[in-house]
Amino acid sequence: MIPPTATPAATRITRPPGALVIEIEGVTKLYKMGAETIHALRGVSLKIHRNEYLAIMGPSGSGKSTLMNMLGCLDTPTAGRYEFNRKNVATMGDDELADIRNREIGFVFQTFNLLPRSDALHNVELPLIYAGLGKSGRLDKARRALENVGLGQRMGHKPNELSGGQRQRVAIARALVNDPSIILADEPTGNLDSKTGEEIMALFEQLYAQGNTIIVVTHEEDIARHARRIVRLRDGLIESDKPVE
Repeated sequence: MIPPTATPAATRITRPPGALVIEIEGVTKLYKMGAETIHALRGVSLKIHRNEYLAIMGPSGSGKSTLMNMLGCLDTPTAGRYEFNRKNVATMGDDELADIRNREIGFVFQTFNLLPRSDALHNVELPLIYAGLGKSGRLDKARRALENVGLGQRMGHKPNELSGGQRQRVAIARALVNDPSIILADEPTGNLDSKTGEEIMALFEQLYAQGNTIIVVTHEEDIARHARRIVRLRDGLIESDKPVE
């Protein structure tokens, strides 16, 4: 059963960090826009360990989205080093990057990105199809993932038969189904009302307590403060990197 609101800060669990899962050192990212060169990241260095709950914040143009794409292996650095589970991302081919995105990173998007004509169970099952898992194993894992986010009774419902909060729970179940190294959530409450947003953040709290590594990208201070550490970006640089008080 998912708690209706987030755990009070005074009683929140903070898990000890585990092995290093992400290491970024001196990463820069340049984009060409006509004759202009955009410096999206300017020598960013960052380490993230297993069992961490991290928020990345920054105003528009800070490099926040570029860093998120880098962490999710959706983009590669212009210069610098990015290692995911001790493997150099810059040396990987497209197939290897796609495999990491499917098996090692659970994505949660603001717009849910669910297949509209498929029920919740099939939406959650999808990454396991790409991973080559047999049908019975897929369905079993997908059912357990939906039960873990409180949607055991909604598996046969399509997205248009679910509330916004339920659709985001389906997206979170899909992110969890491959037992990824990290959950990467981009503005996960952006399309939700404040009450439903708090319920989703309470779910993240529960998943973190269960041992998941969570990275939330947000521009909202109250959402970021659910995390245990906040990294703030400005003008392509890390402005601060501090634990949440």
